[in-house]
Amino acid sequence: MRRIAIITDDPGWHGKQLCLAFAERGYAADYVSLTACKLQLTVADLPIFMPGFEQELPSAVFVRGVPGGSLEEVVFYLDVLHGLKIMGVPVYNDAGAIERSVDKGMTSFLLQHVGLPTALTWVLRDRDAALVIAEQQLREGYYLISKPLFGSQGEGIRRIEKSTDLLWLTSSRGIYYLQRFVECVGDGYSDVRVFVINGRAVAAMRRRGISWLNNVARGASCECIELEPDLAELAIAAVNALKMDYAGVDVIQDEDGCYRIIEVNSVPAWKGLQSVCDINIAEYLVADLLDRYCVQDKIC
Repeated sequence: MRRIAIITDDPGWHGKQLCLAFAERGYAADYVSLTACKLQLTVADLPIFMPGFEQELPSAVFVRGVPGGSLEEVVFYLDVLHGLKIMGVPVYNDAGAIERSVDKGMTSFLLQHVGLPTALTWVLRDRDAALVIAEQQLREGYYLISKPLFGSQGEGIRRIEKSTDLLWLTSSRGIYYLQRFVECVGDGYSDVRVFVINGRAVAAMRRRGISWLNNVARGASCECIELEPDLAELAIAAVNALKMDYAGVDVIQDEDGCYRIIEVNSVPAWKGLQSVCDINIAEYLVADLLDRYCVQDKIC
């Protein structure tokens, strides 16, 4: 049977959904941690070692997660993904897409570079300069969001509302990422997650947070919404700017009714979205991977 490697350290619900979808297409899927992989450059025909694939590399690799760690460790994990692609193994999303999106600074830069609407953002090294920016924004009546460069599900994010909050202004390993807080239209707190696969917005949901953080992992509720053409086009443009196979795009509608991109996730969770939409997202992802990159296997 043809075999797929799902890169993850925590398979959970998402891993199970992917395994079922691959099985429907006649593929076995095995979980592989990048921490267990290695480059064995003394073996010419198989220089990348993946547990469970000692004799032959997988037909394709689906990346569900890249472990954290030191700079050297993360670079090594990405080296493995880069190497697999060089050896002809389809990697979905590939290492380049992950590099561009996991770094919030580069994500913001690329979105701004192609003229897509985002929140005002500053990324810098100097703490004194970061404090000057924060103090000026507070004087002008704006809140700020301080985020780690690398992170997900709201971990490490703080909202700066008053001068005393500046005591909590922390860097992400020496780098400050500051973003003007965008007040959303309507009552309470909400944003929209748009799921894009191969240049098509396939589903969307509104997330309503119990606080200003709208992450499902932090208790936000989900409701399915119909995709307006402008919203779909914006999400697709964001994914194209970062050159991704698929992504979860977080968009907020500000008080003036304008959409602004908050984040683009290259390893998005979709359990919350799946609970409110009528398509099987795992099946869509698997079909896109196999039909575009495993052409020789389309007989199944």
